[in-house]
Amino acid sequence: YDDTEPLYGDVVICAPVVAREAKEQGKDLLAHYAHLTLHAALHLQGYDHEKKREAEAMEARETALMLKLRYPAPYLVSQ
Repeated sequence: YDDTEPLYGDVVICAPVVAREAKEQGKDLLAHYAHLTLHAALHLQGYDHEKKREAEAMEARETALMLKLRYPAPYLVSQ
């Protein structure tokens, strides 16, 4: 790989966990993968959700990006 560009971190996504969560939460599997990928990318850019204000900002950004990509809002769980 090209080591002249900075490496911000690694992302690991466990397929069985994603599938289980999507099923439990009534979410489309591809949409859940998209959400987790965006969530990880935002962490790599410095977003966090340890404090309420940080969580609100991160969730708002995730939701905006998901909608822009024509996926459903990630924090709305199907009934």
